[in-house]
Order: sequence, then C-alpha cells, then structure tokens
Amino acid sequence: MTRSAEDIVKGQLNAYNARDVDRFLSFWAEDAEIYSHPQTLLAKGHRAIRERHLIRFQEPDLYARLISRSVIGNTVIDTESVTRNFPEGVRLVDVVGIYEIEDETIKRAWFITGTPKEP
Repeated sequence: MTRSAEDIVKGQLNAYNARDVDRFLSFWAEDAEIYSHPQTLLAKGHRAIRERHLIRFQEPDLYARLISRSVIGNTVIDTESVTRNFPEGVRLVDVVGIYEIEDETIKRAWFITGTPKEP
C-alpha cells in the first residue's frame, strides 16, 4: 500500500504529539535532514533526529496544532501553532514546516519558527 505525502506528514505529526519517538522516526528517511530555513542544518540521520526529539518530547505541554496544510506533489507545507515549555514558562510558537517526501518517507524538512509568545 502506497502512503501519500499528506499521510506521511500527518502520521509524523500524530507521532510527534504522542511523543512516540520510534513511530515518529518511522516516517523519516534514515538519512533525513532537518533544517532551520533556509539552510542551517539542525539534524541529519535517525540518530541525530532521535536525540533532538527525545529532548523535545520531555516537555510536558508539547503539542503541535495544525492550522493549515498544503500539498503540492511530493512537498507538504504545514502551518502550526506549537505549545512548548521554556524556562520562562509555557509559550506558543508559530511554525511553518516544509516537508519533502521521497520513497514514502520525509527526506528533508525546513522549519521557519516564530518568536515564542504567551498563550
């Protein structure tokens, strides 16, 4: 069964919100790359992505709420409002995620992250 680009990004978002790192990684290519847009590499490969997200998944209020999703071929663009925990307290962060799908996995993703603000 072939998974659509939208299904892949939806699945990884659901796994992110469940803080299930193994399920989350199942949607990413072994050599996937995560960037801060436009070209700052944040993580490459499952090991680095796992380490990055194990830390993130410890945040008790972590939750990404999908605002909108656009699909153009093998590219999925999500706009989200992410609840995060910071030293100064719970904050909302506007995030745009651009996911490039290859062989039914996320090969590359770029994130544009807004300034944390009070809920």
